[in-house]
Amino acid sequence: MATATATQRVFNFSPGPAVLPLPVLEQAQRELVCLPGYGMSVLEMSHRSSGFLEILDTTQRLLRELLAIPQNYQVLFLQGGARLQFSMIPINLLRGQDRPADYLITGSWSKMALAEARREGQVNVVWDGKATNYDRLPGADEWKPTPGAAYLYYCSNETIQGVQFATEPAAGDVPLVCDASSDFLHKPLDIARYGLIYACAQKNAGPAGVTVVILRDDLVARSGEDLHGYLSYRNHVKEKSLFNTPPTFAIYLMKLVLQWLRDEVGGLEKMHRLNQEKARLLYDVIDASGGFYRGHARPECRSLMNVTFRLPSEALEKEFIRAAEQQGLDGLAGHRSVGGIRASIYNAMPLAGVQQLAQFMRDFQEQH
Repeated sequence: MATATATQRVFNFSPGPAVLPLPVLEQAQRELVCLPGYGMSVLEMSHRSSGFLEILDTTQRLLRELLAIPQNYQVLFLQGGARLQFSMIPINLLRGQDRPADYLITGSWSKMALAEARREGQVNVVWDGKATNYDRLPGADEWKPTPGAAYLYYCSNETIQGVQFATEPAAGDVPLVCDASSDFLHKPLDIARYGLIYACAQKNAGPAGVTVVILRDDLVARSGEDLHGYLSYRNHVKEKSLFNTPPTFAIYLMKLVLQWLRDEVGGLEKMHRLNQEKARLLYDVIDASGGFYRGHARPECRSLMNVTFRLPSEALEKEFIRAAEQQGLDGLAGHRSVGGIRASIYNAMPLAGVQQLAQFMRDFQEQH
């Protein structure tokens, strides 16, 4: 079988696992057989070896630097993705509390988180966008946090519906808990506004297999002593993400992604400006199409990460996907629950890929 090269790579618009920066893949390729200075592959390293502990420490340091994470926050590298966090959050922060947790329901992922939270305690749905098929986010006058709530949970970017919070919801004194899985590191964040923020890595931060959890010290203290071992944030903090064998290779790749963001992109401010430019290219085509392309999300709630839209018919959508694949534009099918088209343009999607997709969209409309 012939060996594939970088020149044969397609533009991957998959929602996740998603495109990774080419320099990161090339560095991992060079270091795969033998990590310089250690005589073995990172895939073979003990998670308690000095080599891996250096990788782990560097990854945490880079993350703290990029996000300016305050000292009273812990950074954990866990497994289980967002679905495990749907359960771990209420198990640690709601169980045993004589007060409810608030949930903003803005799409499929926050709905799934709500279902798990209800197993652990009282939950208030303070807003639900179901009536308009989750095409928008709540206005400030449409909901209020419950005074003294255990926490307020929201998903910053709903990948399936393509709606995204431009700013954090106003939680007042209630700890703000955020699923940032699909827009983590796409722009600077004021971490001090959050009680807990987490993200599975396979969108913007690395490959599938590792989940970052950033949580404030006072919330770590809520973890009960009677929790099952892996489900306790307290245990993971105490063991510095080494309670079990962590996903070593995924953490190594995250380190490379963070270095790329810092050294080649130039930080999160520049990343944000590039993400805005990429999204604008596609939304401009949608808005100028006279209804041929119909965006799902209302303009004021549009995601910079996942551009979702429909065509005049399902048959035409299938033809669009087939024709796009022939042009090296891959992964554009919408989620099976909603159909249509979804272009995921995460941090590592090159501007050239979005430019090619925008031109393809214009050409496809002309032809049909």
